[in-house]
Amino acid sequence: MASTPIKAVVFDLDGTLVDSRLDFAAICHDIGWPAGTPLLEQLATVSCLTEKSRVEQIIRRHELAGADAASWIPGALASLQQLQQQGWPLAILTRNMRSATERVISRLQIPISLVLTRDDCAAKPDPAGLMMIASELQLSCAEILYVGDYLFDLQVAANAGSQSCLYLNGLNQHFVAQADYHISHFDQLPALVSQLA
Repeated sequence: MASTPIKAVVFDLDGTLVDSRLDFAAICHDIGWPAGTPLLEQLATVSCLTEKSRVEQIIRRHELAGADAASWIPGALASLQQLQQQGWPLAILTRNMRSATERVISRLQIPISLVLTRDDCAAKPDPAGLMMIASELQLSCAEILYVGDYLFDLQVAANAGSQSCLYLNGLNQHFVAQADYHISHFDQLPALVSQLA
């Protein structure tokens, strides 16, 4: 495990800070792709502009509906507030599009201003977003703890040289071995962050 003291915490959005009830199997079904297809990666291989536009519209419709349905993950808001009171710089790096992300942040009053979406940088697990956040905060990627709930979150941290924390949701225990740390409830995060400082 990395021993560099962390100086900032960056979060995934969907499934980590908020439950947007995005049903990826339903999105794949509406598009006509097999369930489990990685959406953005598959979209990048579509060369026909008409088909690309059709797929983008379906993903956009689902993401905006998800933004309207989103609710806080239990304990996430209190955890963010506690970290902010302790002076930690916080940021969000999400594979969502900016319009859906801004809608969620505005609706739920998420108290984080540094936010990167797939419209701002290459999508996770590409490390570009974490590198941009590190640069903005004038830190090295090794000084960032990235908190997420999915494999892409652990991979983006590894690819950037950051430390990773997996938020366990009952369905993702099989990713634990690839995470540096894990929590099963957000009330555990401030203590972990203090410990890593």
